[in-house]
Amino acid sequence: MADELVHYEVRRGIATITLDSPHNRNALSARLRAELTGHLKTATADDAVRVIVLSHTGPVFCSGMDLKEAGGASADEQGVNEFPAILEQLWTSPKPVVARLAGPARAGGVGLVAACDIAIAVDTATFAFSEVRIGVVPAVISVTVLPRLLPRAAHELFLTGETFAAPRAAAIGLINSAVPADDLDAEVTRYTDMLALGAPNALAATKRMLREPRSSELGEVFADMLALSARHFGGPEGQEGIAAFVGKRKPSWVPAEETGDED
Repeated sequence: MADELVHYEVRRGIATITLDSPHNRNALSARLRAELTGHLKTATADDAVRVIVLSHTGPVFCSGMDLKEAGGASADEQGVNEFPAILEQLWTSPKPVVARLAGPARAGGVGLVAACDIAIAVDTATFAFSEVRIGVVPAVISVTVLPRLLPRAAHELFLTGETFAAPRAAAIGLINSAVPADDLDAEVTRYTDMLALGAPNALAATKRMLREPRSSELGEVFADMLALSARHFGGPEGQEGIAAFVGKRKPSWVPAEETGDED
């Protein structure tokens, strides 16, 4: 719909969720948060969706919380109270999530980027944890950001609020790659195509494995990982994947090639 702040489209198993509030640099207003939450729920619940892409219109990916709405509100009324649920949706989504940045991200916008599994940005994009410069703390976003960043870089950038460029963001682990603007969509497609080759349940289980804490006892870790591996080797997806490999064909979960007759 034309009056939406967040759009949703599914094509060949790829759900693209697009932030479209360029008038305020895609700030996380109450309305944008609500629409983003709804579309993430839709994508997660749709078995036809294999991969989620978080994109945007306008020159800025996301500038963080809407400060105009935050002004004058008490602690209990702040929109940031709703933000952990959105970051958790992205972080725990059983479908892989790819962030596509054609422009800068700030504060909460960087939290969104970090919550995605893969993030691709144009090499001219910039980032900043600007919270301390306006008297607030990058607390909520630290939950998704800190697991991504090198510790020394996290201390520097959280404390100084300094703006840093996409190549450094890639070097410290915030994003996967920084590419020229003309190559952005091709790079995003390269990742979504690879992700679509994975079996849905295997991808979901791998995401859980990557985020769950592990015991300090090596024997316990091996036992848990052996049980997980054996379940999937012997499960329907594992058996289909093995049969497809032996039969030199694509597994049943790989999306069909798109034809020119499709919309």
